[in-house]
Amino acid sequence: MNQAITEIQTTVAGGVGLITLNRPKALNALSLPMVQALLTTLQAWRDDPAIFAVAIRGSNKIGRPGSPEALFGGFCAGGDIRFFHQAALAGDAALDDFFTEEYTLNYLIHNYPKPYIAFMDGIVMGGGMGISQGASLRIVTERTKMAMPETGIGLFPDVGGGFFLSRCPGHVGEYLALTGDTIGGDQAVAWGLADVCVPSELLPALWADLLTQGTVENLKRWIATNSIAAHADSTRATDQFDLKNYAAFGLGSISSIVAALEASGTKAARAMAATLRHRSPLMLHVVLQQIRRARTMTLADDLRMERDLVQHCFYTAHLERSGSASETVEGIRALAIDKDYKPIWNPARLDDVTAAMVEPFFVSPWSVAAHPLRNLN
Repeated sequence: MNQAITEIQTTVAGGVGLITLNRPKALNALSLPMVQALLTTLQAWRDDPAIFAVAIRGSNKIGRPGSPEALFGGFCAGGDIRFFHQAALAGDAALDDFFTEEYTLNYLIHNYPKPYIAFMDGIVMGGGMGISQGASLRIVTERTKMAMPETGIGLFPDVGGGFFLSRCPGHVGEYLALTGDTIGGDQAVAWGLADVCVPSELLPALWADLLTQGTVENLKRWIATNSIAAHADSTRATDQFDLKNYAAFGLGSISSIVAALEASGTKAARAMAATLRHRSPLMLHVVLQQIRRARTMTLADDLRMERDLVQHCFYTAHLERSGSASETVEGIRALAIDKDYKPIWNPARLDDVTAAMVEPFFVSPWSVAAHPLRNLN
């Protein structure tokens, strides 16, 4: 059986296209066939007049496949980093295809002409954010664990991360991008990364209710009704997650951010600084620029920048690194392959990173006409 057919389950009911990510043992991490299947399905449904909306959810490892307890509870943990590692070492062109097609998918979702509802229960990280942040309604729960953890593997928050993180309030975007810290559903609503937080036990009823709306007008009213609580939740949550706690992330350099966090005296700030000390110094400098450049970019331009960045991450020509010598492949090795959790970053210290190392990441390896994402508007 085709891999994509088993890992992406699709059906249509009540005029709604339904997608279930079905790779629970891998936390629904996106493979290239899954990305291709999602892209093909959404393009077909976009042009199908019998379908007026789309909803997406993830399955989990609890219970037998397809049983009620196995649905929801786990959305998507991101891209398949083991595949990234293997493809990078082998020089496999499928690695390039993955990111080009994934970013094309992310752009399609953000610009989808029909309502697209994301049930973001459980783990929502990396590529999982890419297939949910552009949704018309982003539903989270008390079980949601949301993050853009890419700096932990010497990468950067991609899939449009520059665009949606940079639009979080204050300097929360820099905080989330640099540390990769995990947040819950309430924080996600407060910081504009979700629309409503509901008890997880309500998800099956919401999913079923979605199929009874019948028309796009009814569905829009349904979305509005189910979003009303989000404003009140966000107001309360913003008080709880005081933006002043993240003010250090507005400083001008990585070194000054870390120094300010270490000098603040609070346990939380010291923990943030300790996290940054374990990340790739080179990629922290790149990520800080990524978020700040993206703040004034369109989504299309941000995704083109991120496609440039990911190319440089795996083929770092200006530093004469590729394969196992790249920060990203080394980061994946330490986290997911050897699992020694001791990446050997190069340079090893924040203060040893120079502008000459960082700036070429933001120079596209392609001309405008040859860019793999040139067709994004």
